[in-house]
Amino acid sequence: MTILVEPYDREWPHQFAVIALELKRALQGIDIISIEHVGSTSVPGLHAKPILDIDVIVTRENVMPAIGALERNLEYENKGEWGVPERWALRKPSALPERNLYVCVEGCQSLRNHLGVRDVLRADPALRDEYGRVKMELSTKYTDVNEYCEAKNDILEKILNRAGMTEGDRRAVKLANTLNPSADVLT
Repeated sequence: MTILVEPYDREWPHQFAVIALELKRALQGIDIISIEHVGSTSVPGLHAKPILDIDVIVTRENVMPAIGALERNLEYENKGEWGVPERWALRKPSALPERNLYVCVEGCQSLRNHLGVRDVLRADPALRDEYGRVKMELSTKYTDVNEYCEAKNDILEKILNRAGMTEGDRRAVKLANTLNPSADVLT
């Protein structure tokens, strides 16, 4: 399988806005904190796999109501935590543009990771460009997504460090990306 990494597409933020509106409508009546565009497609100028990563942030007591609403109203499938505590992955294979949708507990490690990486790369063009070059190089070197994710660990460690993640948090992210590419921090 080829790993497709493309130059930044100015349509990605617009696509996110449309999806976020759809999600807000489906989640009406449920107390959500925010809907965040995360992952590489959320960083202007960064090369990315053309898959939008979206975090729906809720309090712990609103996780199951939010998941239920997304299943009922938009036909997403709950895939569970996939080894990442307090973050539930939802899939809708027919959805375009392609996306990874997560329901995250406010303040959880996965959410801090997603937001920290996004914010660091938005604020640091040199690091963003370095990460983009690494991703492009690795996408031509690997055809297995597990190997691709694992090969990104060194640059990801640098980004997570700049984001202020603790050593324990960085280890957890590395482990999740090594054992489970669905937990890929950035696409």
